[in-house]
Order: sequence, then structure tokens, then C-alpha cells
Amino acid sequence: MSETNLVITNRQRDRKVDTQRVRAVAVAVLAEAGQGAELGIHLVSAKRSAEVNWQFLQHEGPTDIITFDHGSTPERLFGEMFICVPEAVRQAEEFGTTWEAELLRYVIHGILHLRGYDDLEPAKRRVMKREENRLVRKLVGNREGRRT
Repeated sequence: MSETNLVITNRQRDRKVDTQRVRAVAVAVLAEAGQGAELGIHLVSAKRSAEVNWQFLQHEGPTDIITFDHGSTPERLFGEMFICVPEAVRQAEEFGTTWEAELLRYVIHGILHLRGYDDLEPAKRRVMKREENRLVRKLVGNREGRRT
């Protein structure tokens, strides 16, 4: 496997995040795929998420995760993701899981996007969701990461 350079920035004050666990899950997803990475994971507030969402996608309001691919190859991923911690809190309540597990799900989701998975069409979304759920069960824990 190629070398991984992973930078995690916590730019929010809503929740105390275990960045070592975030790192461990990201590294495990990459290792399983045999890929190295140059990856930035930015944990942001709802305000910052809404700014990025509008600036780059012209969508109103915050969103759970926005992933930017900066030229990934099959061997090495190059990208960054902006993860909205307040959205993880909100969606965890909606799905009956913990906000920490929801946040880790977003990390996995973002890496899958960088690996070429797509969730815009229903058939591709099912394939991506199946892989995402498998990785959540394996790396986050079936009980903690299960959405009800």
C-alpha cells in the first residue's frame, strides 16, 4: 500500500471529536482498498458547511459532507472532505444512532466517493450504500453504526 498523508482539522466547537478514531477509520478504509492518500478531513460548523455548500455547489444550507476529488487515481486518493458535525448530531437523532458513528459514516462515505463510488443514480446509490454499510459494520461496529 502507498503512503497515506492524512490531515484532520477540527474547525467546530459543537462537539468534542475523537480525531484519533476518525484517523483510524479513514486509514482502515484506505488499507482495505490497498490505497494511499493525500487526504484532508475538515470537521466544520453548520455555518461553515453552508458557506462551502453555497460557494461550490450553489446549494442553500449546511449538508452532512462535501467531498472534493483533487485528481485521485486507483492507487492513490487526493482529496478533501468537509464534514458538518451539527448535521451528524441531527441525522444521528433521525436515524437512531450516535453522532460519533454518523460522523464516521461520513468519513467512509467521502472516501468511497474518492474511490469512484457514486450516489446520484438509484442503482449506483444501492451499490455505494451496500459498501458503506459493510465498512460501517466492520470498522465502527454493528451496534453503534446501525441506523434504525
